[in-house]
Amino acid sequence: MMSRFDELKQNWEKFVHLLKEKGIIRTARITYNVTWNMFLIVTVLLILGGVFAAGVGAGFFASLVKDEPVRAHTSMKEDIYNYEETSTAYFANKTYLGKLQSDLDRQEISLKEVSPYVLKAVISTEDQYFYEHDGVVPKAIFRAMFQEFSGASVVTGGSTLTQQLIKNQILTNEVSFDRKAKEILLAMRLEKVLKKDEILEAYLNIVPYGRNSSGRNVAGIQAAAEGVFGVPASKLNLAQSAYLSGLPKNPFVYTPFNKGGEQKEDMTAGIKRMQTVLSRMLSAGSITQAEYDEAMKYDIKKNLTTKKQSSFERYPYLTVEIQRRTVELLTKLNAEKDGKKLSDLSAEELKEYEDNARTQVRQKGIKIFTTIDQKIYDDMQQVVKNDNLFGPANQYVYNSRGQRIKLDKPEPEEVGATLIENKTGKIISFVGGRDFNREQTNHAMRAPRQNGSTMKPLLAYSYALETGKVQPGSIVPDTPIALGTWKPNNYDMDFDGLVSVRHSLKKSRNIPAIKSYQRVDHMKATEKLMQMGVTSLTQGDRTQPSMALGALGVGITVEENVNAFSTFANGGNFVDAYMIERIESNDGEVIYQHKSEAKPVYSPQTSYLLIDMMRDVLSSGTASGVPRKLAFQSDWAGKTGTTNGDKDSWFVASNPNVTFGVWIGYDTPADLAGNTGQRNQTIWAQLINAAYKNSPQLVDPDKQFAMPSGIVRREICGISGKLPSDLCRSAGLVTTDLFNAKFTPNEVDDTLTKGRYVLVGDAKYKALPSTPQEFTKDGVLIKEEFLRELGLEALNKLTNTTNLLNNIVPEKELKENGKVPSPVAGAKMSDGLLSWASHGENDVIGYRIYHSSDGTSFKKIGSVTADKTSAKVPAGVVYVTAVDIAGKESPAQTKVQVGEKKPPAEPPTPPTDGNGDGGKPDKPQDPPPPPTEPSDPGTGDPPPATTQNKNKKKPSNG
Repeated sequence: MMSRFDELKQNWEKFVHLLKEKGIIRTARITYNVTWNMFLIVTVLLILGGVFAAGVGAGFFASLVKDEPVRAHTSMKEDIYNYEETSTAYFANKTYLGKLQSDLDRQEISLKEVSPYVLKAVISTEDQYFYEHDGVVPKAIFRAMFQEFSGASVVTGGSTLTQQLIKNQILTNEVSFDRKAKEILLAMRLEKVLKKDEILEAYLNIVPYGRNSSGRNVAGIQAAAEGVFGVPASKLNLAQSAYLSGLPKNPFVYTPFNKGGEQKEDMTAGIKRMQTVLSRMLSAGSITQAEYDEAMKYDIKKNLTTKKQSSFERYPYLTVEIQRRTVELLTKLNAEKDGKKLSDLSAEELKEYEDNARTQVRQKGIKIFTTIDQKIYDDMQQVVKNDNLFGPANQYVYNSRGQRIKLDKPEPEEVGATLIENKTGKIISFVGGRDFNREQTNHAMRAPRQNGSTMKPLLAYSYALETGKVQPGSIVPDTPIALGTWKPNNYDMDFDGLVSVRHSLKKSRNIPAIKSYQRVDHMKATEKLMQMGVTSLTQGDRTQPSMALGALGVGITVEENVNAFSTFANGGNFVDAYMIERIESNDGEVIYQHKSEAKPVYSPQTSYLLIDMMRDVLSSGTASGVPRKLAFQSDWAGKTGTTNGDKDSWFVASNPNVTFGVWIGYDTPADLAGNTGQRNQTIWAQLINAAYKNSPQLVDPDKQFAMPSGIVRREICGISGKLPSDLCRSAGLVTTDLFNAKFTPNEVDDTLTKGRYVLVGDAKYKALPSTPQEFTKDGVLIKEEFLRELGLEALNKLTNTTNLLNNIVPEKELKENGKVPSPVAGAKMSDGLLSWASHGENDVIGYRIYHSSDGTSFKKIGSVTADKTSAKVPAGVVYVTAVDIAGKESPAQTKVQVGEKKPPAEPPTPPTDGNGDGGKPDKPQDPPPPPTEPSDPGTGDPPPATTQNKNKKKPSNG
């Protein structure tokens, strides 16, 4: 039986045979061959055409990128991460201060610190296939090219996030095939250099977002989140994320804030863009419908952050100073890295280093940690806002010819202050001025002025103490001097005479300061001053004696003055003041760390002696009102200072922990009004009280200044500063003071001697042998030789701090004019008191009063010194004579009737001297009887003189 298979085979063979008989097979074969050959030809042609087109395209692409170098991976990474980032500053203890000034506000952030909504929004909107492509999406590029060539009204764009990153960080925004080709090439290369998340993170840190609530340009998602919504990027919700993610499309159209930081009235464009982003997120499946609906209802305008002051607006003086100091430090560091010193750089080289440092501050996101205590700083600024503490605004200045010129705009009285920690040199706080918007000058750190009498401890006395030329108890006379054409004076235009250095510093006497400075080598003394941080001395300053009073060519800043004073509080070691504690890169690498260094300038003994003398300034000197203005009591030592015409007023003081100084004056130097010293000290007290309130342990230490070894207390004779003699002790002139043990006195005082003296007005003179004893006093005299050595030949006034010298007289004789004094004039009775005119001759030392009961026999009834011109007398007839230093006595002039006239009881007798000896001649040292007048020869009595009750007058022969 035939199988089913055999049957099918038989049927197929019959069908084929039939086709052959009809010619169908042959025709089909021919058709197949022709068709196949045509297919092969077309395929080959298409392949060849494609290859040709590809070659042409590749050649064109290669021509576009031929100038693009092959970039190393490290180079590409550096370029990608080389984006501008805002630097930040911190108060002490890492308390955040704010962002420094820059053209763009940007803060770097890691991807893990960004809200997931932001990541979804960016990818859904900007690059849907981000995690799938290799840097470019061909169909997106072709679509963009087609839209470009076809002139489509809406161009969707063909750039991936990788391409956008390349465009922003490596290439430019130029629109050209050349740039686009390079962008594609570099994007594909970057995908091999960075991971996807690294690319996305970099993109989120560089993309611009318009303006923040301060009106500043912002870039990067972190700065945008804080600047627009007031939250960190990690806390952004869906609507906020969508809004921010839409901004980079057209930042300054979609941004919600104007240049001034005000909210835009019309935010429609930005909100529509947000809605577009949300729609794409929904389409991409990044969010649910419920999330979409909720986000669409979110009120963006209501939830924008309020306008905030920038750190510059809140702390203008501080932020500017931080930037300046940071640039200075980085300039020095960068030069040193290149093996160069700033002093060796040319002007061009220095500028290049400075420019690079500014770029670091403005663009590299460094972190700057300062020494400034925020609470103290804030409270100090509040203190100087009180206008009642300051004098009136100045409206006039004087030109070089002394002409008064009215200012276009009145200048208010300004202030500068600096608080420094002694041991470390930390600048704890400062006051740059009253209003930065009016005057940007930092009056604490960038405005050198003459420092007046605050220079005295720094220069006039410091080196003199160090070399033993003076000690606190040394006598340096406050008497007139002339140095060439310069005749310096004291503030009160008076002189204190024979005074100690301690007294002179306490009372701020100019002349002893100059004389002390004249005892030392000026160049060596000013070298010490420069070692204490004073940087602005000129060569002329270093040779002028007026330097002792703070007369400077350029001046000294408040910071430098305070820093120099802290040297004494540090036992003679200078620690340079600083504000920048540390600088870190944006990734935490320490770029700079300050290290305080104590450099010896003066000995501990010299420093302590100055501190001890400056204590007196506050206890009983020119700043004695300060302690009662303080909210606390501490061991303060300080110095006041003013300059000519009160153009500058200073007060600087130290305690064991801190040194604080305040200056007040006008920007254009002019005379200050009112009691400037008291106002300055009030400002000083209120500012330091503000510091004490916030940091009592720092400002008010428990300890006092410790006396170092090598300091001794010695008894000295207060007239010379030498060891006391017996005569000095008997005169009550012994006092005590501190000494550097190396410079204690070893000579006994030999300046005193016993003797008689007379008083003429306020002046005391040595009595002559012929000077009547009735006008003299016994006392202690200063030898004329000693006075001559001190330049005190003309001294008539002697004082010192203890008032021990009231009975001490210079061994100086009153010059006698060589003639008999003229008669005393003007004798008269009034209200029972005899008075007369003061004698006009300088050598008159006193007056004698004669009395007669009947006008015929006169006796001396008393004597008075030359400073007196009246006396009580009994009834009768009286007259007055003048006696000079040599004992010569004037004739009688006018006899005055006292009471009713009585007849003579007995014949006239010669006048007596009142000694009860019947008119016998006096001892040689006593004056002779009143001489007779020429018209009365014979008796030796004065002739009858015209009495007050007669009309006839006798002319005076004086």
